[in-house]
Amino acid sequence: MTAGAAVANCIPLVSTAINVLLPTEAGYPKRLGALGWTEILRVRGALNDEAPAVAIVGARAASRSGMDRAHAIAKHVAERGVRVISGGALGIDGAAHRGSLDAKREGTTVVLGSGVDVAYPLRHASMFEEVVESRGALVSMFPCGMVPRRGTFLQRNALIAALADVVIVVEAHVRSGSMSTVAAARLQGRAVAAAPGSTGTNLLLGEGVALVETGEDAMAALAGNPRRMPEPELDADAARVRDAVRAGVRGVDSIAQWTGLSVRAVLRALPQLDSFPARLQ
Repeated sequence: MTAGAAVANCIPLVSTAINVLLPTEAGYPKRLGALGWTEILRVRGALNDEAPAVAIVGARAASRSGMDRAHAIAKHVAERGVRVISGGALGIDGAAHRGSLDAKREGTTVVLGSGVDVAYPLRHASMFEEVVESRGALVSMFPCGMVPRRGTFLQRNALIAALADVVIVVEAHVRSGSMSTVAAARLQGRAVAAAPGSTGTNLLLGEGVALVETGEDAMAALAGNPRRMPEPELDADAARVRDAVRAGVRGVDSIAQWTGLSVRAVLRALPQLDSFPARLQ
C-alpha cells in the first residue's frame, strides 16, 4: 500500500480522541490482563470490558446467506447485552458489526489490522464512525498511521479472540484467517463455535466445537451449554474400530487384531471416523 493510499484511508479525527491503554494501568481490558497480554492498545470510543462478549468472524468473500446469518446472530446477542467483536473486514465481519449496530443497545468492538486512524477497508469508514458514536470502539495494537500488512491481520486475529468469551466462525475456508483466530482462541482457553455450510466450519464441527446456527445457539454457547452437531451413525465395524482407537490401539494391524476384524474391514471403517474426529476423543 502506498503512502498516498494511507492518507486517503485516514479517518478524520474530529469528534473522538485516541486513548492509549498500557497493560500496567487501570482501564486495560481485564481479559487481556488475565492472559498476560503486554501489547499497548490504541482505542477510539468506548471499550466495554465488563459485558459478556462474542467474536463473530468469517470470510471476506462470504455468501449472502452467511452474511445474513452473521447479522442475525450479532443482532440477537447484542439485544441481550452481549458485546460483538470482529475485525471490521468486508463480508462476515462487516455483517456482524452491522447486526450489533442495528440492535441499538450494546456497542460493538472493531479490532483493526491498521492504526485506529486508518480506515481499512475504506468502504467501512462511515460504519467505523457509527461504531464510535454508538458506544462502540475501534481498537488497534498498532501505531497511529500504520497501514495494514499481511502479518498485521494475523496479529489482530489473536486480539479478537482474546477480547471475547466465545469465538464463532460463521463461514470460512479450511485455510483462512478465521482459522488463525480459532487457533488463537484455543491457546487462550476461549470457547469455539461454528455454523455449518463451509469447508472450514464443517471441519471445526467435526472436531466437536459448538454448533451455532441462530442467536439462541450463540447465547447457549456463551452460557456454557453449547449445542453440538449430532454424530452420524456408525456401522458395527466402524464402532469397533472407534472403541479400539479410544482404548489407545494404534496401527491398522493392531486395530485388526484388537477388534477381530480383517485389515480390509478396518480400512473401510476408518473414513467414517475421519469425517467426525470428535468420535475419537
